[in-house]
Amino acid sequence: MPTQNNQTEEEQFESQVLEVRRVTKVTAGGKHLRFRAAVVVGNKNGKVGFGVAKGQDVAQAVEKAQRQAMKNVIEIPIVNDTIPHKVLAKFGAAKVLLRPQRQGRGLVAGGTVRVICQLAGIKNISSKLLGVTRNKINNARATIKALSLLRIEKPK
Repeated sequence: MPTQNNQTEEEQFESQVLEVRRVTKVTAGGKHLRFRAAVVVGNKNGKVGFGVAKGQDVAQAVEKAQRQAMKNVIEIPIVNDTIPHKVLAKFGAAKVLLRPQRQGRGLVAGGTVRVICQLAGIKNISSKLLGVTRNKINNARATIKALSLLRIEKPK
């Protein structure tokens, strides 16, 4: 029975491939080709995860990255289709600033941040990439880190 429950839980999550790259390892025997995939999964209801994996072919790399992303799912507090407060996070050279927006403003975010926010279910947010890098993986990790820092203040 637990496997059926796990399958229905996985089916709720949508996944989106951020990037697929061909990577090579050069050894004395020659070049070894592999593929690296970066995948974001989310249920559009406050849960999102990110994973990176390598494989012999693209399909294997994407599948492994999806499994990795499912292991790294975090829960995000969403208040009125936006985040509860402003947050800044840094990962490597990537720096991401996320700000809440009023109702109807929409997703004012680009690239990696937009994909993660869509899959998390955030409908109104403003973001800015302040880092010097255009590395999608570091930007994604900085965004996930920023979202994990969000807290809801409980009334006393």
